[in-house]
Amino acid sequence: MPIKVTIVGAGSIGFTRKLVRDILCVPELRDTEFVLTDINQRNLDMVYQLCRRDIQTSNLRAKVTATTDRREALSDANYVFSVVRVGGLEAFATDIEIPLKYGVDQCIGDTLGPGGIMYAQRTIPVLLEFCKDISEVSAADCLFLNHSNPMAMNTWAGNKYGYGVRFVGLCHGVQGGHHLIAAALGLPQEEVDIVCAGINHQTWYISIKHKGQDMTGKLLEALENHPTYSKTEKVRIDMLRRFGYFSTESNGHLSEYVPWYRKRPEEIRDWISPDRWINGETGSYLRVSTEERNWFEHNFERLLAEESGSFDPDGRSTEHGSYIIEALETGCIYRGHFNVQNCGCITNLSPDAIVEVPGYVDANGMNIPIIGDLPLGPAAVCNASISVQRLAMEAAVNGDDFLLRQAMMMDPLTGAVCNPPEIWQMTDEMLVAGQQWLPQYEDAIAQAKKRLADGDLIPVQDDYKGAARLSVRTVEELEKERGAESD
Repeated sequence: MPIKVTIVGAGSIGFTRKLVRDILCVPELRDTEFVLTDINQRNLDMVYQLCRRDIQTSNLRAKVTATTDRREALSDANYVFSVVRVGGLEAFATDIEIPLKYGVDQCIGDTLGPGGIMYAQRTIPVLLEFCKDISEVSAADCLFLNHSNPMAMNTWAGNKYGYGVRFVGLCHGVQGGHHLIAAALGLPQEEVDIVCAGINHQTWYISIKHKGQDMTGKLLEALENHPTYSKTEKVRIDMLRRFGYFSTESNGHLSEYVPWYRKRPEEIRDWISPDRWINGETGSYLRVSTEERNWFEHNFERLLAEESGSFDPDGRSTEHGSYIIEALETGCIYRGHFNVQNCGCITNLSPDAIVEVPGYVDANGMNIPIIGDLPLGPAAVCNASISVQRLAMEAAVNGDDFLLRQAMMMDPLTGAVCNPPEIWQMTDEMLVAGQQWLPQYEDAIAQAKKRLADGDLIPVQDDYKGAARLSVRTVEELEKERGAESD
């Protein structure tokens, strides 16, 4: 029987078509039934038209439908992907702009920091609603594959409070770092074997081998001498230098998870690279997401008129989802890195935390090996973040603004920049700004409004735009730049 795959938040321009295409690159899965669902009818319709065009022009037996009725979409689903961004770009802007007034300069703002913490407050209750629906109307063994950030907090809530639904978090950070390591060492990626362990976006390459030879000790010199990475990966190189192991995530991501690289505005540019948004620019993901959404809407008719690419297995992406489904459905073995409850896999991280670790998938399910202890330094970095994640996750589930404020205080970057009264006031502002997406905080938001209206407020930098901010480009500017790139 064909499997049914539901994608929630399918109006996403970055993930939905890729997920559909990856699955249909597997010959045994080319009769899959896809159901796309989103609360935004317009975005859903556009992505649906592109997916339908791709399938029809390739003459596949697969089917795709779209609906804004989530329970209908989830009915009898075997696999569910979440790619939702609750609150969209409007809420995302408050995650970046309000902390900036208090000197907290974030690059991405979707994993830790004030942005990641508030993103969890919006997202976790919605994901738990998905889980409730899945438990009631989906196939009995339905697997929930989550791509939505903040990955660790969301996956933690899903595993603890998700109505017993099988819930796994997926990220592509390990694959990206694997490619970078191989390039830095001047080796073919397929010849470099890696083992990563830690927490999402702070996973550490604890083993790097080439034909059985340990390459871990050679990586620092290779990166320091590399003509590009020595300039674009300064934070990651410094962390490698001081902790002994390379971390998965981009320069910009990593810079905002620890207290050392974005605490003084005059020093931030020393650690970042302006060549790509992901290398440290202030509010870069908000800028790029805004540009990409505007470009997609502007360019949609042209995209729809283009020829559809083939579902060639060689064109399959490295996202884990399709490989997991292929392994479960066909019995082939897939080795990847997944976000799962620790349960003693990493012995010096909390057993209840969500860790990102190697796993093997086949027809018998997903199996996670025991890693043992992380090196003490990397473990300390992870444990600092885990404390924030636990507080923020429980705050989101229970609507507890006391825990929320404690999560903000324990956040490494926020604590490096702000004092407790500033953090309390910033949290009030973020709660009020996010009111429409935070129903669990109704009473707390009413109290926050009273405090903010009181008039006795700590002065903030209302006009501060960050240490390394770029303007959002217009579609005309994007058209000109992309036209020049194709010449």
